[in-house]
Amino acid sequence: MLKLFKRLDKFDWIFLVILVAFVVAEVYFDVTIPGYTAEIVNEMISAGATAQSILSIGLVMLLYALGSMACTIVVYYIASHVGSKLSQRLRRNVFEKVQSFSMEETNKFSTASLITRSTNDIQQVQLAFIMILRLAISAPIMAVWAIIKINNGSGELTIATALWVSLLVVFLAILYFIVVPKFKSLQKMTDKLNGVTRENLTGLKIVKAYNADSYEQKKFDKVNTDITKLNIFTNRILGSLQPAMLIIMNGLVLTIYWLGASLINTGSINIGTMLAFSSLAMQVLMAFMMLMMLLIIVPRASVSAKRINEVLGSKISIIDTASEDTFISKGEVEFKNVSFKYPGAEDYVLKDINFTVKQGETVAIIGSTGSGKSTILNLIPRFYDASEGEVLVDGVNIKNVKQKTLRNILGYVPQKGVLFTGTVNSNIGYSDNDMPAEKIEEASKVAKAYDFIEEMEKGFDSAIAQGGKNVSGGQKQRISIARAVASDPEIFIFDDSFSALDYKTDKEVRKNLKTKLKTATKIIVAQRIGTILDADKIIVLEQGLMVGYGSHKELIKNCKVYQEIALSQLSPEELGL
Repeated sequence: MLKLFKRLDKFDWIFLVILVAFVVAEVYFDVTIPGYTAEIVNEMISAGATAQSILSIGLVMLLYALGSMACTIVVYYIASHVGSKLSQRLRRNVFEKVQSFSMEETNKFSTASLITRSTNDIQQVQLAFIMILRLAISAPIMAVWAIIKINNGSGELTIATALWVSLLVVFLAILYFIVVPKFKSLQKMTDKLNGVTRENLTGLKIVKAYNADSYEQKKFDKVNTDITKLNIFTNRILGSLQPAMLIIMNGLVLTIYWLGASLINTGSINIGTMLAFSSLAMQVLMAFMMLMMLLIIVPRASVSAKRINEVLGSKISIIDTASEDTFISKGEVEFKNVSFKYPGAEDYVLKDINFTVKQGETVAIIGSTGSGKSTILNLIPRFYDASEGEVLVDGVNIKNVKQKTLRNILGYVPQKGVLFTGTVNSNIGYSDNDMPAEKIEEASKVAKAYDFIEEMEKGFDSAIAQGGKNVSGGQKQRISIARAVASDPEIFIFDDSFSALDYKTDKEVRKNLKTKLKTATKIIVAQRIGTILDADKIIVLEQGLMVGYGSHKELIKNCKVYQEIALSQLSPEELGL
């Protein structure tokens, strides 16, 4: 948690200095009030007591109480302000860190876990931070100050208070060792619960299609039951705190009154002193209770803080160079002896890949499932870095340019069209918030999306739901293609981005890309032979190896793997055999 607290800025530290001053003032008022209580009682039982004398003491006591209340309000205000600012900064830092993750770091943490760390964990840290500011400063000062005042009263009553405080400390220590280990498990279970819920909601169509509602319900119920049982256990244990405190507090009061009565009879103390002592003893007890409560609250927050630090302290595998080489802007892509294996894996996904894509060319990549097609595409925008060899763009090793510079010349379209909450305009113009309407419309025409967009209720201003749930799969793909076209890239990367389009639309989109974007380089991963027939070159992959490279006519004659794929989709007549 100390690592997170270092993220406070200088203004926060100024606020904290002010907070300490008000805490000291608040404690001073609180420990002084019992003395005035004693004065009032002693005045009342004295022979010369008057209403005026009692009232004057009571007014001073009231001023001290109002001073304590004002200080408490200021302390809570500052603690809440600084705590909220810290959580705001942590959420921003975590979000920025996740944004800088490559696929390697993203895969290290599950989506559900990252959401929990960005919300629940930061909230736990915020609550603990506020409690620390409120209690960790006031409780020790209160305890020491009250003990000093108690020692000036009666030795017998001081010993009695010490015994009851010791009993409280022992009870809270037992509570601490039982409950704290459960907090780490609780946060992990929260991750798991979020994961199961998210998976179910994401795959809701599949769940319903296979009548798997009861199966998913059982999965959820198991996780939900586990976290419920753990919550019940911890809350029951913590629930014993209040009755135990009442027993100890009442026991302390009874002890003080019992001993105090004896001491009053012997003339050692008076009634006012006994009542003041009772109030101070309660303050000592409350101070120790607050300190022990911190020992229960802080470890739970420390578990959350550790999880946050794991994200913030993650080492980024793909980083920018201090200086960068300059692109020639000709849209050429070259793979030189490229091999790749995923972090922690033993086997290579790609092995010794060599090819060059010239400016304006269309190169397609085809192969069986798991052959490494999408992996090749992921290496170009540096979602991953090649394990061996070089990936060159315009003759420059992409490791020698900043990621932002590289991605500015790329237009990436994933297989699953990803849309964001907003409008059609904001999704197509995603690369430029001020993109002219004419440019957006032209891009939509290239992607064959213009017609269906115009038929929507508000045209290009029509709302897009989260994840594009209010449009079809083919429409999402076309809007995604339009988004890439609108960014004016030198190099297009299509990761099986035509799979949701019918053959007619597929053909028309590819024709538009070829005729209207002649100078742009296009690299296409496809499953359908029909999508890549007119490509300038076709790369054939098999288990991570290039087993064919050439035009369709060349490969259909001399590449067995390509022949098998082609004949599984089209007849020999359609293939010209």
